[in-house]
Amino acid sequence: MDRVAFNILGIDVMWYGILIALGMLFGIYLALKEAKRVGISEDDVLNIAIIAIPIAIICARLYYVVFSWDYYSQNLREIFNIRGGGLAIHGGLIGGILTGYIYTKAKKMNFLKTADAVIIGMPLAQAIGRWGNFINKEAHGGPTTLPWGIMVDGIKVHPTFLYESIWDFMIFLFIILYMRKKKTYEGEVIISYIILYSIGRFFIEGLRTDSLMIGPLRMAQIISLVGIIIGIFAHLYLKKRNKNKLI
Repeated sequence: MDRVAFNILGIDVMWYGILIALGMLFGIYLALKEAKRVGISEDDVLNIAIIAIPIAIICARLYYVVFSWDYYSQNLREIFNIRGGGLAIHGGLIGGILTGYIYTKAKKMNFLKTADAVIIGMPLAQAIGRWGNFINKEAHGGPTTLPWGIMVDGIKVHPTFLYESIWDFMIFLFIILYMRKKKTYEGEVIISYIILYSIGRFFIEGLRTDSLMIGPLRMAQIISLVGIIIGIFAHLYLKKRNKNKLI
């Protein structure tokens, strides 16, 4: 499949960008609906999205470039060529969460309550965006004989983009159908997302052949382990704090 969706005035519009934008729009729509349900200002959620999305994209690109510096140090112009791919979700998540934290503190809002609402559509956005990797023929795994393998450069490989897309969609269903209404403390939705996404990403990353590396280690697996550990400790702490408030 051609990476270019269409051309406007000589500028190629890539499927990768369209799918990421589509995922973002779904994510914002769901966040606004959830904000209204739990009594958070929709204007504030929209403001967070307007500020956080460009910052998240910049952070996602910087993260990717830093851990691929051997290539980009020799091809400096390519640093700005995000239309060809190369956005690291971990970098985007870090940038987006920090932006949301700063905004809510400045506005004297409850960060955890707001984060629970904003994160609702994130796994769905990721599930959609991962298909951009398929079109770009990137983020795939090593050789496989499994029937659902895909052909890349004449070799049948693991469709790791598909594995992650399915996992992200399952997280989305869990959050939207159960967690958002059954949570026992503010912050449980975003913590559940971080833990579940990190678990899936850790195992899926082990199959990939294009992982960002720090020495001999896969960076995404390290970040995933950190996310799992922080998420578990945060869950135990916040659950205990909420229980003490009820006593």
